[in-house]
Amino acid sequence: MDGTIFIGGGGEGYSEKQGLLLKYANRHGLVAGATGTGKTVTLQIMAESFAAQGVPVFLSDVKGDLSGLAKAGSEGFKLHEAFTSRAEKIGFDDYTYGAFPVTFWDLYGDQGHPIRTTVSEMGPLLLSRLLELTDAQEGVLNIAFRVADEQGLGLLDLKDLQALLVWVGENAKDLSLRYGNVSTASIGAIQRALLVLENQGGHKLFGEPALELSDIMRTDTDGRGRISILASDKLMGAPRLYATFLLWLLSELFEELPEVGDPDKPKLVFFFDEAHLLFDDAPKALVDKVEQVARLIRSKGVGVYFVTQNPADVPEDILGQLGNRVQHALRAFTAKDRRALKQAAETYRDNPRFSTEDSIREVGVGEAVTSFLESKGAPGVVERTLIRPPSSQLGPIEPSERKALIDASPIAGKYETLQDRESAYEVLTKRAADAAQAAEEAERLEEEAESVAEREYRAGRRYSGSKVGRSTSRRKSSGGFGKAVTDVVLKELKGTTGKRIVRGILGSLFKGR
Repeated sequence: MDGTIFIGGGGEGYSEKQGLLLKYANRHGLVAGATGTGKTVTLQIMAESFAAQGVPVFLSDVKGDLSGLAKAGSEGFKLHEAFTSRAEKIGFDDYTYGAFPVTFWDLYGDQGHPIRTTVSEMGPLLLSRLLELTDAQEGVLNIAFRVADEQGLGLLDLKDLQALLVWVGENAKDLSLRYGNVSTASIGAIQRALLVLENQGGHKLFGEPALELSDIMRTDTDGRGRISILASDKLMGAPRLYATFLLWLLSELFEELPEVGDPDKPKLVFFFDEAHLLFDDAPKALVDKVEQVARLIRSKGVGVYFVTQNPADVPEDILGQLGNRVQHALRAFTAKDRRALKQAAETYRDNPRFSTEDSIREVGVGEAVTSFLESKGAPGVVERTLIRPPSSQLGPIEPSERKALIDASPIAGKYETLQDRESAYEVLTKRAADAAQAAEEAERLEEEAESVAEREYRAGRRYSGSKVGRSTSRRKSSGGFGKAVTDVVLKELKGTTGKRIVRGILGSLFKGR
């Protein structure tokens, strides 16, 4: 099937060969179905097929099973006979086992290359979503980002943001006059949210070197697209972090890639597993942003495929843009389930040979109801389909095999060493140090002047009473000057003790001082 991603077919009662046209693959898609119905294997065979056609793929490995893409299946596998039998039944005549070029990524840096962005690139909207901030707190965060831009303060990692928030708190009065209310309560809430994120390991997402998009859009020496696999089994323990990171990556692709119109095949295919996490309790502004990205990113040559249990997990405006669909079984145990099943069936173009609703309920493991875009982008008639077997290994590879692949990766060593160039933390630390040094120098000069005056007075130098009075007055006014310097420094530093407390809570803020 030239120019087509082969998905499956079947015998009696099933469709002929079903495939996804490459030229419409950037018009997005949906892989849905209840737990245990075969979504992961469908994702695996789609990734294989795209890679074989020279299309790079990015996907998240939520269960830890998809590392098997890097290793060929074998005849000794217990399902070998079932696989070969199904391949024969659906007309998959050139079915063979084979491995695919894979790049492993891991936000935590344990099971793949570290993958990072900077706080500035994440931006206040996504960061507010990640930290679950209120509207008022999000407003303060926007002010902090604005101040960073105006003062040229680079926000690379969390300590930069923490240092900036301390500075914003110290100058809240002045900033409130210019930008609106900056409350210490909101700043404290943001700092606490950052602490929670740090405890979850989220600080490892921020820093440099940041991810270069070209590294997830590579092809191998034989022309096959590389499959980037994000280790997400541990990341799922922080679902908001998982969803926000993938949305950031999608947004970066949208903003950075050039317009290509309708290419013969996608520049990249992006699978968003556990897609419901993206939309759970999401504010309307965020859902609108996802809708905008989904609508426009196809012109950048990127196909986005949402993988979830139920089509109802995806907002209707976004669901309407997903033209290529693989629907595994849905279970209808409750009235709510039955309504969801009926709603799912109504989104397909009817096939007079069978009931779509009944088929979605009845298909077994490894079977699905499918519909793909046809000529001129029109939705195809719904069909019952036996999903083709995978060519790569079903299930994970050994940790030693994963490590060997990471070490041999074309980007090995590029992201492993964390860089820490001068940014907001260093600038604000130096500013605080300079202010403290200036205060100390002013105090020292004042003390020297008072000491000289005292010695002259005691030595009986010619000081008239009025001169002594002037000297005393001068010392008093000098004391006032010293207080003024101290006030300036306090305005800048707002209490050393307070900083030490904050530093202890937030992790070495202004460390060394």
